[in-house]
Amino acid sequence: MNALKALAQKRHIQTHASFSREYKKQARQLDPSLAANAPSSAQLNRWFNGDIKGLPYADNCRVLESMFLGWTAEQLFQEYTGDIPASADAPKNLGAVALAEEAALNRAGTADLVEVFVTRSDFMHDYPPQHLFNGAQEIRAVGLSLNIICQQYPDGRLRQSLSNGATVKCLFLDPDGKHIKEREQEEDHEEGVLSHLTSLNIQTLRRVRKKLPADAPGQLLIRVYDEPVRFNVTVIDNSVCIVQPYLPHARGLESPTFIVRNEPDRKGLYDTFTQVFDSLWERGKEIEA
Repeated sequence: MNALKALAQKRHIQTHASFSREYKKQARQLDPSLAANAPSSAQLNRWFNGDIKGLPYADNCRVLESMFLGWTAEQLFQEYTGDIPASADAPKNLGAVALAEEAALNRAGTADLVEVFVTRSDFMHDYPPQHLFNGAQEIRAVGLSLNIICQQYPDGRLRQSLSNGATVKCLFLDPDGKHIKEREQEEDHEEGVLSHLTSLNIQTLRRVRKKLPADAPGQLLIRVYDEPVRFNVTVIDNSVCIVQPYLPHARGLESPTFIVRNEPDRKGLYDTFTQVFDSLWERGKEIEA
């Protein structure tokens, strides 16, 4: 494994979407015109696998050296040994900067935070629902109306997942409760807007459940809760957790979104937010067929 791939994995930017986003951010700081040279998915795979002759173009090397301070382009495409190089062409403190960045990434409590998006719209551009849910065997979601499952993921694919044995737990803010009315006021909606949307989404899932074959091995469980809405939390296959806070006077699409990965050997944000789901689920009220 070359150093470029190893360092990208350490920083949790090994996917094309996350690597490209970081590449473009660094490129714009150097020269806005360089952002157009971000690698394609196929090109990035060649970089990671060392399937190139020599080095990338000079502009690419310039951006890569900015992304990975203290590393020359030549060093990035050499086998990774775990050592931080002392780059002859860079100030001596850059190696310390790189070391500090790696130490920060590996601190307990933060290492499971994989990516941060300014808005949910940005997140969904890089991670559409099909990318998240296709093939999943367990989905747990709590929030307000859960549009990502009920509006943006096809009913047919959800039924297919359930027919293949998936378990899906959806916990909605009670459309008849007092706290959804408070959220309507906070988002400056007319009375009943969010209540109506949430009721429709619940009916959508009930319709999906009714159309399942009698012998379908999967489960679709629906509950409601009536408490202050603080987070939208979606847990997939006990491996990744997507978290979004509900901000004052901001719609869900306008709020930041965090991707947290389960790190079984350490307690971090993943544990915190899965516990949020579990505690609310236990207090929720079952919606029968």
